[in-house]
Amino acid sequence: MRLEMTKKSDLALKSLRCIGDSDGDLIAGKWLADKLDITTHYLPQVISPLVKAGWVTSTPGPNGGYRLVSELDKISILEVIEAIEGRIEDQGCVQRGIPCPEFDLCALHEPWQNAREAMLKELARATVEANVRPCKDM
Repeated sequence: MRLEMTKKSDLALKSLRCIGDSDGDLIAGKWLADKLDITTHYLPQVISPLVKAGWVTSTPGPNGGYRLVSELDKISILEVIEAIEGRIEDQGCVQRGIPCPEFDLCALHEPWQNAREAMLKELARATVEANVRPCKDM
């Protein structure tokens, strides 16, 4: 299983929260980059997957910025991680790094699968609204 909570995923979650906390106002890229303590050049790499997912709109230009077009309580942590990192896949055995052959399951096969399923269910249930600190507290 490949599950990573990278800095980019963390920034994406925080970006969604900051944009969502704006009450529908257009959020300037410079303000958001400053709030996240990143450069304005890196910000589009964080925001682009959120735009592609349909959660955020981007308006270019000097008076442009970002606006949330979805509800934070409808966006799961799992969806954001997968938008940034790619689909979480179950390709490898926890012990071998390759899929377990059906005739030779590893000793941890069943508990690992159960733990993986529970974790993915929890991440799918957890929303940005309920689990990411408000922007003013960052």
